[in-house]
Amino acid sequence: MIEDEGHPKGELTVRVQAMPADRNAAGDIFGGWVMSQMDLAAGIRSAERANGRVATVAVETLAFRRPVKVGDTLCVYTEIETVGRSSIRLKVEAWARRYLTSERVKVTEGVFVMVALDSEGRPTPVPTEFVKAAD
Repeated sequence: MIEDEGHPKGELTVRVQAMPADRNAAGDIFGGWVMSQMDLAAGIRSAERANGRVATVAVETLAFRRPVKVGDTLCVYTEIETVGRSSIRLKVEAWARRYLTSERVKVTEGVFVMVALDSEGRPTPVPTEFVKAAD
């Protein structure tokens, strides 16, 4: 699962600065905060693809590679790997742009599985055709 660094893969989906309130006792950013940003990104990207409501059903893998520091900008990239009948499997990478520098490092990567839901919260088919909305 862990690949060599290089360039982010996928589409930039979430970008947020790590703040002092998000740190742990060691002074680094909580892994749970990073994971929640990745889950938000997976939800945004899969809801766009499903053209509707989605929910996280699994995090198949999650590897923390490097710490995120206060002030870093966390950039989360998503790439849809597969679309099933009602599920969407995404590769999610989190990169940190180190505070006040141009240094960028991959800090976390994982695979998230989302399921499309109808208005009653039941799994529903993902549309076979995808039309991306204009930005």
